[in-house]
Amino acid sequence: MKILLVGAGTVGRAAHDALVARGHEVVAAHRTSAEYPIDLTDPSSIQRVLDKVGPLDAAVCTAGTTPYGPWDDLDRDAWLAGINSKLLGQVELVRRATGVVRAGGSFTLITGILAREPIRTGSVAAAVNGALEAWVVASAGELWGRYRINAVSPTVLTESRDKYADAFPGYPTVDASVVGQAFVRSVESMETGQVYRI
Repeated sequence: MKILLVGAGTVGRAAHDALVARGHEVVAAHRTSAEYPIDLTDPSSIQRVLDKVGPLDAAVCTAGTTPYGPWDDLDRDAWLAGINSKLLGQVELVRRATGVVRAGGSFTLITGILAREPIRTGSVAAAVNGALEAWVVASAGELWGRYRINAVSPTVLTESRDKYADAFPGYPTVDASVVGQAFVRSVESMETGQVYRI
């Protein structure tokens, strides 16, 4: 399959490695890419990449950011930053990619554990992740028979434990390779409307 992968962080690398290991052609797009630069907050940037990569079998997204901070400090601008990037950015990617993903193809988005287990300073991320998961489930019904759509919702990655230990005290971690397999499952299976909580 020819798969567009948006995102180049730890999760993006895990998804890339797992999909390539399965023999898929993965087109990597991210903010600093020389060939396929993409900014999820800019719909025209998304469209440029889609026009350039041409027909696809699947689109996978591991990108999108949300601000963290004390509840009283998260003002409207902070909320809009998270909504425009991780929520609307992924929604816009799917919406536009229906023009290049073949019938029967799939979309896989990224959410996270904060949708179900919030932490201090993470109210924006919790809301955005929860909204994305609800949107994926709802969209699966509306896209039924045309496309499949799922989300991967991991806990803290083992490879990122040191970076996030203070924010996620005592949380279990998951290896990046396990997260990568969730993307393979979404792309290759017949499942739709699933949130893979790992």
